[in-house]
Amino acid sequence: MRDGLATGDRDRAKALEREDRVLRQANEILPKTSACFAQAELDRPLKR
Repeated sequence: MRDGLATGDRDRAKALEREDRVLRQANEILPKTSACFAQAELDRPLKR
């Protein structure tokens, strides 16, 4: 028996690491995007 993870477990670990990377990027982008939209809403003329 070899040390380490089985092939299926290794593939799953890689997939989870990839998903984690994508989610971390989204968590960095979302607050900036939200602030941008909020500022655009404040800059919009009011309807009367």
